[in-house]
Amino acid sequence: MRIPLQLFTTGGDDVGRSARARITCKYKCGEACWHEPGNKSDNAYFRDVARAALSRRTILRGGAGAVLAVGATSLLAACGDDGASSSGAPSSGAASGGPVDGMKFDIVKPNTEDAVVIPDGYEQKVVIAWGDPVLPGAPEFDFENQTADAQSKQFGFNNDFAGLIPIDGQPGHYYLVVNQEYTTEAHMFRGFVEKKPTEEQARTSMAAHGITVLEVTESDKDGSLTPVVGSRNRRITASTPFRLTGPAAGTDLVKTSADRSGNTIAGTIANCSGGLTPWGTMLSGEENYNNYFSNASKVTDKAAAGHLERYGFDDDADYHQWGQYETRFDLAQEPNEANRFGYVVEVDPTDPQSTPLKHSALGRLKHESATIHVVKEGPQAGTVVAYTGDDEKFEYIYKFVSSRKIKEGDKRANMGILTEGTLYVASFSSDKPVTTDDAAGSGTWHKLLTTNADGSAVSHIKGMTAAEVAVFTREAADKAGATKMDRPEDIEPHPVTGKVYCALTNNDDRGVDGEEGPTAANPRKENKNGQILEMTDDHAGESFTWDLLLVCGDPKAADTYFGGFDKSQVSPISCPDNVAFDPHGNLWISTDGNALESNDGLFAVALEGDRRGETKQFLTVPAKAETCGPIIQDKRVIVCVQHPGEDDDATPDKPASHWPDGGDSQPRPAVVAVWRSGGGQIGV
Repeated sequence: MRIPLQLFTTGGDDVGRSARARITCKYKCGEACWHEPGNKSDNAYFRDVARAALSRRTILRGGAGAVLAVGATSLLAACGDDGASSSGAPSSGAASGGPVDGMKFDIVKPNTEDAVVIPDGYEQKVVIAWGDPVLPGAPEFDFENQTADAQSKQFGFNNDFAGLIPIDGQPGHYYLVVNQEYTTEAHMFRGFVEKKPTEEQARTSMAAHGITVLEVTESDKDGSLTPVVGSRNRRITASTPFRLTGPAAGTDLVKTSADRSGNTIAGTIANCSGGLTPWGTMLSGEENYNNYFSNASKVTDKAAAGHLERYGFDDDADYHQWGQYETRFDLAQEPNEANRFGYVVEVDPTDPQSTPLKHSALGRLKHESATIHVVKEGPQAGTVVAYTGDDEKFEYIYKFVSSRKIKEGDKRANMGILTEGTLYVASFSSDKPVTTDDAAGSGTWHKLLTTNADGSAVSHIKGMTAAEVAVFTREAADKAGATKMDRPEDIEPHPVTGKVYCALTNNDDRGVDGEEGPTAANPRKENKNGQILEMTDDHAGESFTWDLLLVCGDPKAADTYFGGFDKSQVSPISCPDNVAFDPHGNLWISTDGNALESNDGLFAVALEGDRRGETKQFLTVPAKAETCGPIIQDKRVIVCVQHPGEDDDATPDKPASHWPDGGDSQPRPAVVAVWRSGGGQIGV
């Protein structure tokens, strides 16, 4: 049965928003969700198709919100009920047998506990938490006596992406690479005054950002991991030197008074999700960097001010206020500094002395991550493709196809793979009406920029130079006619099938106050729960097909869809963020901002056979926390617990969580390992 759009809007201003606390929005993204969307382009998604699909319907405006009249039966179906099925219609997802391998665990029910809740028969242990020593000489964490020097040697704040890279020649030893996305100074420091940090507080926050490279060893008795404080480790912060590669490097767009060459950038910030490369490096996406800069309104150059606006730079968004102590974060003094963040970062964890890279050939946007697919067969075998999403409402999906093929065992050569190739942005089409099931169509990748082996580059956008496309990529994508999406977050190709899965987290502005309404790939007005997009891509080519695997939310609601699986047999899931795969080929999803009045969690989803769409919750994270960085292995699951206890009413004097240390302790973001009691494979 075809399921119609979400039809009603009711309630106050907060209806349709995720459960993320406002203080999280302040320090993580500069309250992006509370501002008007920055994408003002007129490249309306499915414009002609949507008009045709909606031409038989009447849009009514009322005091409580908008109503889309499509007939009494559809209206009733959209409301949901208390039964197992959403609308009284017979289930179309009957499946035989039990769960597939990898998903044979007891479902963790929705809850609001201040703990990591895992299935019966499993155990857990914190691997490392904010403030724990990373480098030799680092002091033990002391909440009451933090310094920038200490923090530069300790594990950073708000861990997001995590990856494990085996250390050659040492079985059981790994590099654990972790993003430290952002700081919430109001919860880090007792007595903190909003937007008025002391210099020590500001510099401690700078040191708490970036990336951690940490050697860990695995136990031969269980699935736990133990940190090794030693010479292999590294803390990359907001001050660590980076080398800029690609068409932006050395141009006037990125030159500053401190870097007149335009090639060396101090630091990385807002590192959200990421990926691992087949050649043994880590990729990290710089995401919400706009809210670290002050005085955007004082930039007088009209063109520069327009670029800042398109990327969400706003005086009110800067809750960190680093510009009080480092002029590079003051746009009135250094307007080009804004153009030096928003890239895919590459780090070689095996060499603590190496200079990490920022790749402008992949464009500048709010990169959630970058993940790699290597073409396996045919004339394009060995071609490397990187997928990335721009995490903001009504932004786009991108890919980069390298012109340099992978060379097995040659890391030095492979480190240049992301410096040459073609950057694309996606547009989606469909000849079907806008529904939450049976949604499918085709798509096109539009060329934006090609970077050649000799360093020269070609813009495919009229009126923009190659450097401008690399730095103002959003504007290039606007001109290319890309499709506006509901916050494209983590995008990852399946390691076996090659299908590409994209988490679209939510968009409560869709269809509101003149913004674009529901579309085939974004089928709900005021989308508060998000969806999972599945793409079958011609990886090295320019076309793809797509469908919706999940339309998330309460399974009892008519506007949700679980791959055709029986909705009475699935876990409710809201606001998908990161995706990963287990050794059995199942998709795992972490969530951020659960709008269903439960803590965020980690879910497994079957992708094939008659159990396709079956969704089971494996764990939940503590109160007010976000689930990040999932790693799914045979014998362990690793998650990053970000911002536990981050509640609007919480302070260091009145914390909303005491996880992970318990008692009356302050909450600390941390990495957690989960394994099966007595050994054995996860979910088997």
